Amino acid sequence: MTGTIARFTLEGVKDADVTVYPFATEDGLGLELTRFLRAESDDVVLLVHGLTSASDVFIMPEHRNLASHLLDNGYTDVWALDFRMSGRYPYDTETHRFTLDDVALYDFPAALRVLRRQVGDRRIHVIAHCLGAVSFTMSLFGGAVGGIASLTCNSVSLTPRVPAFSRLKLTFGPNLMEYVVGLPFIDPRFGDAPFLTRAWMVSRLISLFHNECKERACHIQSFQWGAGRPAMYEHENLLPVTHARMADLCCASGLHYYRHVRKMINAGNAVKYDPKDDRYDALPDDYLSNAAEIETPLLLLAPERNKVFSDSNNHFHRILEKAAPGRHELAVLPGYGHLDPLIGKNSHLDVFPRIVDFIKRHGA
Repeated sequence: MTGTIARFTLEGVKDADVTVYPFATEDGLGLELTRFLRAESDDVVLLVHGLTSASDVFIMPEHRNLASHLLDNGYTDVWALDFRMSGRYPYDTETHRFTLDDVALYDFPAALRVLRRQVGDRRIHVIAHCLGAVSFTMSLFGGAVGGIASLTCNSVSLTPRVPAFSRLKLTFGPNLMEYVVGLPFIDPRFGDAPFLTRAWMVSRLISLFHNECKERACHIQSFQWGAGRPAMYEHENLLPVTHARMADLCCASGLHYYRHVRKMINAGNAVKYDPKDDRYDALPDDYLSNAAEIETPLLLLAPERNKVFSDSNNHFHRILEKAAPGRHELAVLPGYGHLDPLIGKNSHLDVFPRIVDFIKRHGA
């Protein structure tokens, strides 16, 4: 595919009725669900993006995307959620103190109420990525949502583990950016900032350490996430047009989420950010505390070359096997990194069929 691809385009999903459902959370944010409908189905699929990305990673027009793959394989009612981490909103370019507890407590329950009003008691299968996978699993294991037929998590879930350099960045990076550099967020578009501005200088400094390609947005993505050149994906798994528009697909990121991730990594699994804050009393302090009681089966996708969350899902699967033997599944993805299982040129051959097979075995 050549030419310019419009930002936030819906052109990647053909032959479906598209409806957008705006809704609000109890803490006052406006979010939205997008429905891609070909026909009513007993099995409904909800797609959940990660931090810095948006529903766009599921509907990309330059290759066979996950939403289209599901529609073409019998799952004719697909929904994509843009929650508060979405690059489609201004929230992550504002100074805020949102945590993953906010997402688990406010975003997913509100989204599922909207979805349930439209689909009733049909089976709902969730496919989630990155911190969307962490926070949705927190919501499920924390009792904020229920009635999920299956959950697929790409790259990470309740036991985030990262490379040593990432630990260093998580420890010092948020405070350095906010209080020294004076920026409350980091954005792959810093490379387009005016000459000698703070954003411009951050981009050029990062690019000094990345000679693997010429895309400054790719360099900043590697700085935002993981440890590698590149860190987010394997270059060879992407189409050139996808690599060139990474700033469209992975946008600005608020920094406070990283503090919560650091706390989880230090604890060894997902925990509440501030147990003393009574706004979150409905959530557990430790999200693994009742793992044996969760009946929803999980498929944990474990990219072999994951330079962002390393062996997080492999580790989580070992924990789940002790808590509920045989209930959950692990799928190692040879040759894939953190994000390319969703946006790779061959994901429809290597990854998506595994997801469809899992949903099929836990659906009709």
